[in-house]
Amino acid sequence: MKTLKLGFSPCPNDTFIFHAMTHSLVDTEGLSFETHITDVEELNRSALEGFADVTKLSFHAWLKLKEKYELLRSGAALGFGCGPLLVSKTGTVNHNSCIAVPGELTTAALLLKIYIPGVSNLVYTRFDNIMPGVASGEFDAGVIIHEGRFVYSGYGLSQVVDLGEWWEKKTGMPIPLGCIAIKKSLGEELKISVEKIIRESVQYAFLHPDDSHNFIRQHAAEMNDDVIRQHIKLYVNNYSVDLGNEGLEAVRVLETLASEKGII
Repeated sequence: MKTLKLGFSPCPNDTFIFHAMTHSLVDTEGLSFETHITDVEELNRSALEGFADVTKLSFHAWLKLKEKYELLRSGAALGFGCGPLLVSKTGTVNHNSCIAVPGELTTAALLLKIYIPGVSNLVYTRFDNIMPGVASGEFDAGVIIHEGRFVYSGYGLSQVVDLGEWWEKKTGMPIPLGCIAIKKSLGEELKISVEKIIRESVQYAFLHPDDSHNFIRQHAAEMNDDVIRQHIKLYVNNYSVDLGNEGLEAVRVLETLASEKGII
């Protein structure tokens, strides 16, 4: 049995997606997976060193790693109404504002740089440090991801802009946030197998949503069940089963805009 190093985040959308295939609930076609569960920016960074065979990546990171990792059509976080939010206590920012961002290689960072060309006063920190940091005055503003959109008002923060909504108006396309990629060196046959396994794992999760509850809670203990459900509903959808032509086109548009701004 061949074992692949698999990296994904502790966020509910990822644990929901990967539960079945890492718990032998779908056919893994003779493959086993050594799981590494950590923050998406840590996954982005470790991919620079080629750590995992199959890994969750921000689309921003994948665009920088295309020579090493190939995009899989299944497992992605992409859609409408699910983009990062720029927030502050006052509901405003300017070019001098100190803005906290959840990692240099995150799609959130890329979108902010496209939205505010030349923005430079950025502090890269873990996503869960951002809302408390803005609330305390450590940062003037912050770009929040994941469950942050559901709870930021509880920190006394106001939305400056919904970067996902801005993207949708600008492009008319779903916003590509995170993807699953596989080392190109593993070959086409293995890529096809892993893609199929992930697709079936997502489909199993949709059909048996309660099966992954304990696994999700184990890695997202700070969230209540209602927030977890909202999180999964927002980030796991038909694009997670297969990116399709529309999803692939959205990624191409993101790369084009990033190239035009000199970011990629």
